[in-house]
Amino acid sequence: MNKTELKEFLNEKVELYNNPKFIESDPIQIPHQFSLKEDIEIAAFLTSTIAWGNRKMIINNSKRMIALMGNSPYDFVMNHNETQLERLDNFVHRTFNGNDFVTFIKALQHIYNNHNGLEMAFAKNQQPLSMQQSISEFRKLFFEINHLPRTAKHVSDPLRGSAAKRINMFLRWMCRNDKAGVDFGIWKSIAPASLSCPLDVHSGNVARKLGLLTRKQNDAKALLELDTALRELDPNDPVKYDFALFGLGVFEGF
Repeated sequence: MNKTELKEFLNEKVELYNNPKFIESDPIQIPHQFSLKEDIEIAAFLTSTIAWGNRKMIINNSKRMIALMGNSPYDFVMNHNETQLERLDNFVHRTFNGNDFVTFIKALQHIYNNHNGLEMAFAKNQQPLSMQQSISEFRKLFFEINHLPRTAKHVSDPLRGSAAKRINMFLRWMCRNDKAGVDFGIWKSIAPASLSCPLDVHSGNVARKLGLLTRKQNDAKALLELDTALRELDPNDPVKYDFALFGLGVFEGF
């Protein structure tokens, strides 16, 4: 395919997958349970944090996280007591355990109390056409509180070579607002043009088959290469193509 044909092909796949039916089988269904901005973003942040592995398991464990918070994420983050935190001790999703969960609750409270909330914590270090510096700086703010070294691995640092797939997915959820009903678009301070594609094994393999990516590792360098290619197709909303790449890989076995 030439560039025009590729763009048309991918745009068709975006139309196919970027609609409310997508929500039913995707972890984004968890924050879609809420209407309050802070509930949405906290539920989305925690869900995206454990979004690796089997999708059904991700969804089930995300539901369990929210249930352990009394189905009121923001209220729990801001007003929890030690007894309530003890309920979280037995939570496990792969390598994310109860200690990590408790630390995340305390870190989120720190972000809302001292850094004007999640949106501002990400927005204040953004750069034109890149959120990588911002993600790295957010990570520093998030772990200003006392924490176990093991917990820090659950927030990726793109400046250390990570593709930061889960945080980039979270930012897509929060910042894109194309009226399709999937992404929320509740953060107005970060432009979709600055976002990066959530790069994982599925999107990476499809991108390579389509000639959008040549690097073999799914790391920060590969992400820059993919972002550059996608911005040539749509400079204002490059990460809409995440729907196409993911859908082709997961649902069509492309």
